[in-house]
Amino acid sequence: MRYMMIVKATQSSEAGVMPTEALFAEMGAYNDKLAKAGVLVDLSGLKATSQGAKIRFSGGRRTLIEGPFTEDSNIVAGYWIIDVKSRQEAIDWAMQAPNPAPDGVDGEIELRAFFELEDFEPSAAVDKARELEFPGQR
Repeated sequence: MRYMMIVKATQSSEAGVMPTEALFAEMGAYNDKLAKAGVLVDLSGLKATSQGAKIRFSGGRRTLIEGPFTEDSNIVAGYWIIDVKSRQEAIDWAMQAPNPAPDGVDGEIELRAFFELEDFEPSAAVDKARELEFPGQR
């Protein structure tokens, strides 16, 4: 089962405050632990929304919205993707993560399961998706 551990942004991370050397080292040790356990698929931090953009859809119309996204309280600052045997194992790994907030105050990690092709009813579209063999797909 693949899960994404989503690191929520804070005012500090959105202001471009970089992690302290201590937090960077703590995250590195945690990442190493995930890798040695064989559960780490991918990870990365994301730059502030001031360097990003959104595409908003309304029917067939697309609108480009340049960052920063100050109205959004659910901004993603980074993530880990892990492949584990159960939801509980994913929770256990998330509970071991260091506080991701660059200021060390109020950090948050959201845990979400990925859809797997087995979650969908058999169909030609699912068969086609299997043929594409995306990395991480089963």
